[in-house]
Amino acid sequence: MSQVPATPERCRLLLEQWRSQLQLSGREQSQLGGQLQALDHQLDRLQQRRLRVAVFGRVGVGKSSLLNALLGQAAFATDVAHGCTRHQEARAWDQPIAGLAQVELVDTPGIDEIAAAARARLAARVALSSDLVLLVLDGDLTSVEHDALSPLLASGKPLLLVLNRCDCWSEQQQTALIASIQRRLPVAARHLELIPVAAAPRQPELLADGRVRSVTQPPRVTPLRRALVDLLEQHGELLLALNALAGAERFHLALQRWRLGASRQAAQSLIGRFAAIKATGVAANPLVLLDLAGGLACDTALVLQLCQLYDLPMGGAGARQLLQRLSGHNALLGGAQLAIQLALGALRQLLLLGAPFTAGLSLASAAPVALAQAALAVHTTRLTGRLAAAELLRGAQRGGRPGALLRRLAQSDPQVRLWLGDRREPPANLQALLP
Repeated sequence: MSQVPATPERCRLLLEQWRSQLQLSGREQSQLGGQLQALDHQLDRLQQRRLRVAVFGRVGVGKSSLLNALLGQAAFATDVAHGCTRHQEARAWDQPIAGLAQVELVDTPGIDEIAAAARARLAARVALSSDLVLLVLDGDLTSVEHDALSPLLASGKPLLLVLNRCDCWSEQQQTALIASIQRRLPVAARHLELIPVAAAPRQPELLADGRVRSVTQPPRVTPLRRALVDLLEQHGELLLALNALAGAERFHLALQRWRLGASRQAAQSLIGRFAAIKATGVAANPLVLLDLAGGLACDTALVLQLCQLYDLPMGGAGARQLLQRLSGHNALLGGAQLAIQLALGALRQLLLLGAPFTAGLSLASAAPVALAQAALAVHTTRLTGRLAAAELLRGAQRGGRPGALLRRLAQSDPQVRLWLGDRREPPANLQALLP
């Protein structure tokens, strides 16, 4: 019997299959080309087992110095002036890690520079495209750091918290500072342990002429190095797989939202045609039961056509289930619609039956009733179309196979569940995409 492959390997095989089956039109490739290219880079890193660790934090907390200390050389520029890092930079870490071909350390610009919104967005993109993020602090948690931490947690990004410049405090002060930081952390991050380091410690030295100068000391980053090596050797391949799955799910959602938005005008036209067909049938047909049966068939066909238009396949049974859910969401499509249609249909039948006894005068009264039924049919058909489009969008937001595997991993693996935390996607503007 063949052995079941490890979880990272299953993720890699699923993603390769999902990517090979991904078919995009020319317009979709044009609109989403940048996101697709970023996703392909992540899939390449998964295939080649190249993991990226990014530092993240405010200006001047010592991110570059910390990476230099881990590398054992001055690979990243540092300066007394804040904001020395202007662009993304990456260097290979020569630390061997079992299961990984390479580990890259990525430096990012500070997240709180004045008039540097573009750099903050760059830092966020780099952090999301990395497999592990080191959030570097140099004191108590600020509002800027708290606000930057929240979207990282919401994206399910694995994090390590690093407290730099621990040489500036006594042991008692450091203990109190760590306790204060942990109290200020978002609830989803309070399980994280702070790792104290001193990336570029300095010690005062008294000169012979009585002056005092600051002397650089060897970096003290052993606890962080040990924590990184242990984590990457145990879970490095899984971290790569999780980030690739998350990237694939983000692209899947972006594609479905774009398709829904691009299909909005066509959906409006489609709903209008079905509304006209339904209204004509209701107005011309004298039997209320046939009205209801024909209306249900028309709505089912509309849902199937919307699925085809949005490239979201659904069979007849699925369309009927969707209609049942839609009916439950809006009483007009349920009991109210049935009552109104029965009442109008019964009234029209009475008027038609009374035509021989009124010399045809009741037919004139039947016409407005038929028009009222037709108007109701148009309204309910349009409402069905809008609710169906909203339901399809919500289904797309729940993700495809990459997202489903992420959820299964979180359910079965406590460590993955801890990393992903309250992972969520920002809600789409449904009203802007509905027909």
